[in-house]
Amino acid sequence: LVHLGSGSDGTEDSDSSAEREQTNSSESDGNMPKRTRLTRASLRLSQSSQDVKRVGDHDESPPLTPTGNAPSSESELDISSPNASHDESVAKDPALRDSDKDLSHRPKRRRCHETYNFNMKCPTPGCNSLGHLTGKHERHFAVSGCPLYHNLSADECKVKATTREKHEEESKVQEESNRHATRHQAPTSKQTRYKEQVTEMRKGRNSGLPKEQKEKYMEHRQSHGNTREPLLENITSEYDLELFRKAQARASEDLEKLRIQGQITEGSNMIKTILFGRYELDTWYHSPYPEEYARLGRLYVCEFCLKYMKSQTILRRHMAKCVWKHPPGDEVYRKGAISVFEVDGKKNKIYCQNLCLLAKLFLDHKTLYYDVEPFLFYVMTEADNTGCHLVGYFSKEKNSFLNYNVSCILTMPQYMRQGFGKMLIDFSYLLSKVEEKVGSPERPLSDLGLISYRSYWKEVLLRYMYNFQGKEISIKEISQETAVNPVDIVSTLQSLQMLKYWKGKHLVLKRQDLIDEWKAKETKRGSNNKTIDPSSLKWTPPKGT
Repeated sequence: LVHLGSGSDGTEDSDSSAEREQTNSSESDGNMPKRTRLTRASLRLSQSSQDVKRVGDHDESPPLTPTGNAPSSESELDISSPNASHDESVAKDPALRDSDKDLSHRPKRRRCHETYNFNMKCPTPGCNSLGHLTGKHERHFAVSGCPLYHNLSADECKVKATTREKHEEESKVQEESNRHATRHQAPTSKQTRYKEQVTEMRKGRNSGLPKEQKEKYMEHRQSHGNTREPLLENITSEYDLELFRKAQARASEDLEKLRIQGQITEGSNMIKTILFGRYELDTWYHSPYPEEYARLGRLYVCEFCLKYMKSQTILRRHMAKCVWKHPPGDEVYRKGAISVFEVDGKKNKIYCQNLCLLAKLFLDHKTLYYDVEPFLFYVMTEADNTGCHLVGYFSKEKNSFLNYNVSCILTMPQYMRQGFGKMLIDFSYLLSKVEEKVGSPERPLSDLGLISYRSYWKEVLLRYMYNFQGKEISIKEISQETAVNPVDIVSTLQSLQMLKYWKGKHLVLKRQDLIDEWKAKETKRGSNNKTIDPSSLKWTPPKGT
């Protein structure tokens, strides 16, 4: 009976044997094994955070306990339940206790966890989870990496990956050779030939599809529905289709990296859609909502207070009693139905945190979620008879040493491509003008953010050139009048091929063709053009925090 309470080699710890001797003096031999077993298990639980001794007679190192420490005897290995509590049925049954002494059972429990991910399956019907869209992985677990969903095979993905790698190596060599020739703004002969090839490939992209191909595409759509990607061949040029395929592979690779890092699990803990006001929005990226909400796949968000909920019923009850009809904070701008509210992250912490969590669903590079106190949030809304609906926002540091006027900027998907993004950017530069500072957005910018800023900088420069009547132009003067950073001005002038190095000086070329093209677009937009009116701003720069 004493042997049942000891280790498998007949040895036991000095602390445990001392306790057993005290128990022997007061209890009968029949009850002793049971009491000894429970006492030792409880001791191991209470001391799980401390270092424990190893049995000296063991030749092999024993497996680790759930706490990460090496066990001092085989009896400690019984503490292996998920809640780290001892099973009384094991303690009462001597046969089970003897079986627990066999160490061969322990590695099997760990191997089950190691192969857990391989039990996951791709949700695409008929897919065996083999291969990956990037051509770099042997398996996939989500639709984003599924070759079958994208109407490809695993081998085709590998061939495309090899071709892309070759093109990337060639482009790197080309960039390295061009790095030492930055002063020459004119395109090289190779770049000119490449541009001509792309123009030639794109000539037939607007031609209609033959009737047989249309029937084939419709048949594919009817037979597979949303479980497969629509057929894309011949819809556009081969060049544009290849660009789209590259973007798909890159996005799939980014998701795979997040999965490996543990930031998202195999498609299970990523919110797919959100119900926001009268819109149902598909999400683009993972956002760190609490797990109990993230695993639902669909989230219900109040469009006024941004509180997130689990079901339509909870949202309906919340909306019946929610008193918010606009963002908290001060309304600093209003013209027509468009308003901008200044929200202090310190005074309205919960709202700003919810806003950041919502924004992360549509931004890749965003890292700020909870530490919102050092930031001011400028929330743009569009008003109707039901309230002020969230259009977009940007945040900025209260005290930025690098004069960043934007830390994060977002236009909600339902308001994209309507001019609201430029309005937000223009408003951020208007605040910089009032502060008498030169501003620039914080890097890195998202893909859509970079496109929006480049378009805005181009428009600002062309408008300045159109109104400029002098003979000599200064980048410093442009910066002071527009509040745009000189670095951003120079990069925009270079992209427009309006900056030339000649006889030791940089010259700004006034390209009339670009100015006329911009003016024609402005005239075409007419009075419907969305712009910020400086006279409608009622704001003074905040004095410190």
